Amino acid sequence: MSSLLRARGLGAISLVVVLASAVQAAVYTATILHPVGFQGSVGYAATAGTQIGFAEVPGPSGEHHAMWWNDTAASAVELHPAGFADSYALGGSGNAQVGYGSTTLGGPSQALLWSGTAGSVVNLHPPGYNDSVASGAAGNTQVGQARGPATGNQSHAFLWTGSAASAVDLHPVGYTRSQANGAATGSQVGMGQDLAGEPHALLWYGDASTVVDLHPVGFFSSQANGASGTQQVGYGAGTATGFATHALLWEGIASSYIDLNPSGFSYSYGIAIAGKQQVGYGGGPATGGQGHALLWNNSASNYVDLHQALLALNANFNFSVANGIDSQGNIVGYASDGGYPVAVLWTAVPEARSWILMSFAGIIGTGIALRCRRPIDG
Repeated sequence: MSSLLRARGLGAISLVVVLASAVQAAVYTATILHPVGFQGSVGYAATAGTQIGFAEVPGPSGEHHAMWWNDTAASAVELHPAGFADSYALGGSGNAQVGYGSTTLGGPSQALLWSGTAGSVVNLHPPGYNDSVASGAAGNTQVGQARGPATGNQSHAFLWTGSAASAVDLHPVGYTRSQANGAATGSQVGMGQDLAGEPHALLWYGDASTVVDLHPVGFFSSQANGASGTQQVGYGAGTATGFATHALLWEGIASSYIDLNPSGFSYSYGIAIAGKQQVGYGGGPATGGQGHALLWNNSASNYVDLHQALLALNANFNFSVANGIDSQGNIVGYASDGGYPVAVLWTAVPEARSWILMSFAGIIGTGIALRCRRPIDG
């Protein structure tokens, strides 16, 4: 993975930093999750107090192994299954992890499901398809995409319930391709490309006929990446955003969207949601033009720049992304200093947890959702 940035012996280091948002302060601890023996790592999802992602094997091959952590670098568990040359974990729910693997480097992908060990792997790849990816999960469901002769070799959003045989094609009428990026209890979110070639954020409730187009009026592109309860998070661009990409938050219909882009930011992306908190990244004058991991609490004005917690760990960190958040407010992502990236965990210290947990009051059936790292071409 050419974008992986060099880790520089940071190990399992943590730092408590007070981070000021525009409305209130939150205190976070930043911990490097990068596992020993790998040359790069990325945290991609957080669920049930654990973190999910992948790491790059040293050497020129670019081989990756799916990983699972429990708050520290030393806790890393390789999920890489026997018989696969490459594997990635992209999402999860409870004690389950989802992602994909390839039996040959650069070869066709197969959607995979784990329950904490490499040996627990379940292959979700639907029979007769060429490629598949699982990107997110909620409860006993998994979402992603697949492509093959039955889809005209275009990617279609898919939903599974734990087995390849359970695969349901979510692709809606009127779109040329689609993908499901994340899920909450009873709903799935992602993107569909319309007949004019514009990406539209989509919401489903279990089958193709239930699709809701979240694409706001006046936008030329949008995508939904995560869902929790009745809310969805993602991003879009259009006249209302000055044609820049802005993080967006929806409540089930297109007209409900809230622009999360903070003042002083030229762009932002919403990636995951839990309760009433959203994470992603953004950049602009407020960050010196660099991308910084961000946490929102339902509005553009109420945000936290998580990047600040990283600087005492490595003053050279110049880019960071928050990819996942769990129901306790633990956030996972990665940071880079110009070399390989390192997986990072941001944790709210006890004094701050009351603020975070309040945002989950009344939220039932939280689902963690992630964007798909590698949409299937086509």
